[in-house]
Amino acid sequence: MNKIYIFLLSLTISSAYSQVALGKGSISNSSVSLEFGTENRGIILPWVNSATAVTGAVNETLIFDSADKKVKYLKAGSWFDLTVDTTGTVDTSLQNTLSELPSSTVAIGKTAANNTTPGILVLTDNDKAMVLPKVANPHLNIVNPSAGMMVYDTVNKQLAVFNGAVWSFWKP
Repeated sequence: MNKIYIFLLSLTISSAYSQVALGKGSISNSSVSLEFGTENRGIILPWVNSATAVTGAVNETLIFDSADKKVKYLKAGSWFDLTVDTTGTVDTSLQNTLSELPSSTVAIGKTAANNTTPGILVLTDNDKAMVLPKVANPHLNIVNPSAGMMVYDTVNKQLAVFNGAVWSFWKP
């Protein structure tokens, strides 16, 4: 009988609305699908060897293209560059020996159970957003950033992306 209760509880939990906090105890408000803690760490975008070789991506997909050291997003079927400065050499040694597992997908949100959108991390809510990791002056406080790292700079109130050599910053 206990196994039946555990199964029913698991089924109920898996069909509930998904909201996830990483590196902290809880999310800040009900409009958040995914939120990160406040340590000096960032989210790493998926690395690809060439944006033109990416197949099956949907609009609004974000990637780090290691061929030209640029963060890109897909809009209306075309890749758009989000990186300002592409000087320096990008270290891709972490990914060079790895192969992609297309079936490895994490979906968070209301329709996560039925999600078929390709991607490593897919947020399925249409009324919630992801809150990036928040770091004060990431160019000073993240000691060893990885290529494709993305954070929100709390001091300058802007998005910061590391291309493997330098930080790029954007204000809305």
